[in-house]
Amino acid sequence: MLWLLALAPLLVLLYVALLRRRKKLALRFASIGLFKEAIGRRQGLRRHLPPLLFLAALLGLIAATARPTAVITLPSRHELVILAMDVSNSMRAADVEPDRLVAAQAAARAFVEQLPGSTRVAVVAFAATATVVQTPTHDKEAVYASIERFQLQRGTAIGSAILVSLKQIFPDIEYDLQSENPRPGGARGAQRRGGGGGGGSGGGGAQALPDAGAKAIPQAIAPGSYPSASIVLLTDGQVTAGPDPIEAARMAAERGVRVFTVGVGTLKGQTVGSEGWSMRVRLDEATLEQIAKITRADYVRASSAVGLEKAYRELGSRIVFEKKETEVTAVFSAVSAALAVLAAALSILWFGRIP
Repeated sequence: MLWLLALAPLLVLLYVALLRRRKKLALRFASIGLFKEAIGRRQGLRRHLPPLLFLAALLGLIAATARPTAVITLPSRHELVILAMDVSNSMRAADVEPDRLVAAQAAARAFVEQLPGSTRVAVVAFAATATVVQTPTHDKEAVYASIERFQLQRGTAIGSAILVSLKQIFPDIEYDLQSENPRPGGARGAQRRGGGGGGGSGGGGAQALPDAGAKAIPQAIAPGSYPSASIVLLTDGQVTAGPDPIEAARMAAERGVRVFTVGVGTLKGQTVGSEGWSMRVRLDEATLEQIAKITRADYVRASSAVGLEKAYRELGSRIVFEKKETEVTAVFSAVSAALAVLAAALSILWFGRIP
């Protein structure tokens, strides 16, 4: 449709030709004195402004028919945010003051507070297993209360956290929390990571369907293209239990859901222990970066309490406002209509006719 813009020079030439023809007619049928007086009244920019505005309106309408787009920042349509938080024993490390868990709870509250009221929030707590501690709700006070009730447990199952969170968005999704491969029909009984342990209080109200052939696998969509929900995962990234988190991230990517990751802790880490056991806990950035990359999201490191709060603020702004390629046909049409009305009004006001 933009080829029609090539008509603009022809329209200008036609306008010039009409002006010359009008002058010849005026000279033929009017006296020279009257002609000069008329020309003097209508000379200057004012004489040509209404036609110029009308030409601009016409060109704007032609551009509108091409359905133009622009990359602009708009409020996203996210209606649901799943907050998945690590409550494993490694979160007792004090390399983030006063410790990782307390700092994470404070930052999570600040994050939820800045979300728009139209956004529902769910909370998933995970250690060796993942549990939905707060179903999707608009009630922020209920979300704060669920965050305060966290209790530390053994193991870190990031894969389970992603899948249980995904289940809150797509109740029909099928997965297997009992093997390395979480996909239905995946290899069961694969070698588990050490230190995970069973235990925990169930699988978070989201259980895998045992019959892999019961439902057809939905067609995958582009990673990061699902606009109505996202997952925010906070952990130190040291996986010790549950299904493969990378494969779980791929399953989220196939549904278009982005998994924003926040790494809490330091690369140096710290030794933590209790009741006769101890272990060195370090931030595993590689896993968290890969999860974010696969799902077209972002990874942020939070190595201090202040950094953790800043990370959540950054993620909140990225979730609430996004740069998107948006059709702006309506803008072109509205501006063109305004120019056409202005051209007509000026022509009637100045010359008593429409150009």
